[in-house]
Amino acid sequence: MSKVPRRRTVTVSDDGPDAEILAAGALCWRLRRGELEVLLIHRPRYDDWSFPKGKLDEGETLPECAVREVREEIGLKVRLGMPLPITRYSVGKARGAKNGNGGNGGNGRKDKAVWYWAAQVAEGTPIPDGEEVDETAWVSVDRARELLTNRGDVLPLDELARLNADRRLHTLPFVVLRHAKAKPRSSWSRAESERPLAATGKRQARSVERLLICWRPRHLESSPWRRCAETIAPYVKAHRSRATYRKSFTEKRAEAHPERTRTRVRRCLELLLPTLICSHRPVLPLILDTMGGWLQDPQLFQAIPDEDPYLRPGAVLVAQQAMDRDGEIVSIEVYEPFED
Repeated sequence: MSKVPRRRTVTVSDDGPDAEILAAGALCWRLRRGELEVLLIHRPRYDDWSFPKGKLDEGETLPECAVREVREEIGLKVRLGMPLPITRYSVGKARGAKNGNGGNGGNGRKDKAVWYWAAQVAEGTPIPDGEEVDETAWVSVDRARELLTNRGDVLPLDELARLNADRRLHTLPFVVLRHAKAKPRSSWSRAESERPLAATGKRQARSVERLLICWRPRHLESSPWRRCAETIAPYVKAHRSRATYRKSFTEKRAEAHPERTRTRVRRCLELLLPTLICSHRPVLPLILDTMGGWLQDPQLFQAIPDEDPYLRPGAVLVAQQAMDRDGEIVSIEVYEPFED
């Protein structure tokens, strides 16, 4: 998958890499007697208070990195929620720039961007790894502002508080997946429903499995055609999930009975569960248009793909539904597919 997504909320708009070093993390949160609390970590190496975060491993995407860092540093398995603002700063030792152009050329410093997501913690106790992190603390937002060592970290914290005040913080993911790259139609002479994934598509499916872990969808619906079934198979197998295969998500049925497809999408949205739909390019306009009925903010309408091919083979769209706003979609993220 592409390392850097396109993300949209009412206030967050991210569209690609502009830093030499990419990192990711999460603001773990909970409600305690009605008050928002956030989890801070203390790092003995720097003697600072911050949020779980770290640099990307080789071949890793930003969401995967955020989830991994939380698990490794404090032992919690989290599901990512709302996108939060990126923090940016320079790292490295300055050597004394001589070019006088105000840039970083020759001074040994590099730009670093840390991408953040909210992550609700409903159960589990944070356990510091003892090396990177030696202490954790659940604190109020006001107390967090006092403790945070890097003042730039206040930016995602303030957004977390604003989302809570607007009833947009408690969310669950609604994921749309276009099946991975299949063998060309021109080289397939048997039934269209049996056309399988190409070799690249099988690698994309494994990449999709790793990415989906970040949102852990547990209600899975898919076209029964082979290329869709093979795309979600690695996730289904690795996480012992069960998928329901709906003819309404096939190209043939969607063309003949588009309202049945729309109805199925609406019912999935109404479930208010972590959900995944896997389907085909010709079906995507019906799925995405139906999702538009759950949007209220004009900026988010612009984030819904509206031109063919909508999503490339193996691409993932993640919408967050706000539980305290009757399932209104309050963010959109698009992840481009893995490419050989």
